[in-house]
Amino acid sequence: RDDISRLLQELPSDDAALLVAEMPGELREELLDTMKIEHSTDVQELLGFADETAGRIMTPDYFALEEEVTVSEAITALQRRSEEFEMAFYLYVVDTRNHLLGVVSLRQLLLNSPSTPLRKIMISDVIKVTTDTDQEEVARIVATYNLLAVPVVDQENKLAGIITVDDIIDVMREEATEDIYALAGVEADDRAMGSSFNSVRRRLPWLLLSLGAALIAVAILQYYREIIRQEIWLAVLIPVVAAMGSNAATQTMTVVVRGIGLGEVSVDTGRRVVLKESLVGLINGAVVGLVTFLIISAWFGWKLAVVLGLTMVLSLLIAGMFGALIPVALKRFRVDPALASSVFVVTMTDVITFFLYLIIATLVLRYKPF
Repeated sequence: RDDISRLLQELPSDDAALLVAEMPGELREELLDTMKIEHSTDVQELLGFADETAGRIMTPDYFALEEEVTVSEAITALQRRSEEFEMAFYLYVVDTRNHLLGVVSLRQLLLNSPSTPLRKIMISDVIKVTTDTDQEEVARIVATYNLLAVPVVDQENKLAGIITVDDIIDVMREEATEDIYALAGVEADDRAMGSSFNSVRRRLPWLLLSLGAALIAVAILQYYREIIRQEIWLAVLIPVVAAMGSNAATQTMTVVVRGIGLGEVSVDTGRRVVLKESLVGLINGAVVGLVTFLIISAWFGWKLAVVLGLTMVLSLLIAGMFGALIPVALKRFRVDPALASSVFVVTMTDVITFFLYLIIATLVLRYKPF
């Protein structure tokens, strides 16, 4: 354990905190007690912030000077203290109480007169985050503004630390993995070489939810069993109906969930996105419905062709609408859209599609022209 403690002390505080957080409670306390007091204090402070927030992934090692310091003095300070910082991309300007006032790039230091005070060259409108900002939002900000690091402040605007681009890359990879796993109904810590029991425990609830959805669809089919007995080809064509609705819903849901993750889609723009995806679903439904009508009419006659064609139009419209509406609604209620969208969207699309399919079949197949 002494060896582990020494290794942790060689790591930046944020990386050490990440490792210590994964350790059992007793071992964690022992390691923190054996570490040097200044390093242990930094790690404990980082562990005090919630998981997946800016406070947890920031490093408290940053380069900051007061606004009256000159360019020459700043360069000298950087040369003298360079080993204290993980990465000195920017110089942060603070007051005597460590409130963040501005930021100066290293390029600006080199291009300005040595006697110029930092307050004259600093950028006052600083792009920053707070300690409780979600790490996914931090990654979006860094990507949007092409930053090498972003400052982290507390509720009083005091500089608490910085998050560097290497940590942001890790966050992006982690968040992308979580979204992909969630869309498939799998937890992010489920791994191919992991425990079989843990994989079963994580996947089984989602499979049971899917089973519940399938049983609802069975109940609908059971309710309309008489019309299916009269026209057996309705049962034969059910896989076509189910596949098209589910595929269209998954397409829309994937685009919208990813848009939410990238910050392109928000609650404010949600209505426009829902309308746009509904229109896309309607147009796709019209095209697919027409193709389906032509093919099915040649095989089974015009009545079944009308049933399947109309179902395709409505199914793809519903898939587009719910595929966009549900992720946006979940986002509004602060639920991860990727986590629950897959089950809700596919379930609702399938159930409503089967219901419409059999209602349309009942009306059309019982229609007798004069």
